Amino acid sequence: MDVFSRTFLPAAAETGLAVQTVSRHMPVFRQCVGSGDATVLVARCSRPDQPVSGEYLLLLTHRRLVVTQQTRVLHRLRLHLNTELRELSHVTWSPDPRTQAVTLAATAIDGARERFVIHTPHPKQVWHLDALLHQAFRARPRPATERVVATIGQASATTPVRRPVPAS
Repeated sequence: MDVFSRTFLPAAAETGLAVQTVSRHMPVFRQCVGSGDATVLVARCSRPDQPVSGEYLLLLTHRRLVVTQQTRVLHRLRLHLNTELRELSHVTWSPDPRTQAVTLAATAIDGARERFVIHTPHPKQVWHLDALLHQAFRARPRPATERVVATIGQASATTPVRRPVPAS
């Protein structure tokens, strides 16, 4: 059993998803996520700007964010969002224990702003979701980028230019 399979089912059970729902979305998730990627969160969510567009299921791994949509009438599955976390920008989330929900928003690489609301059955789960999102988006190690400290043959802006002193 690979890492994705071992971590997917416990994450889905943690949010109270039915086995039928999970097994229906699993083939789509399997196509998008590698076998070595561990699941952080699986949750049912909705889009506040399109409340009647169908049911969404969000999968967050250490590397990817995948969202599937199930249409209301024909119950067909379609892939709504499939992106690497490093390709997302302006990722924000706001936990609200009064409404028992967490609103997640991110800008995809194509410039589209995506917003999802994840509802929880208990107020304590709101803070658990907040911790999981923090782990995925804030606490992940950033790749080391190459920094240019100085270039040989060029004077930097802070280095004073030495002028020759005339001989007297």
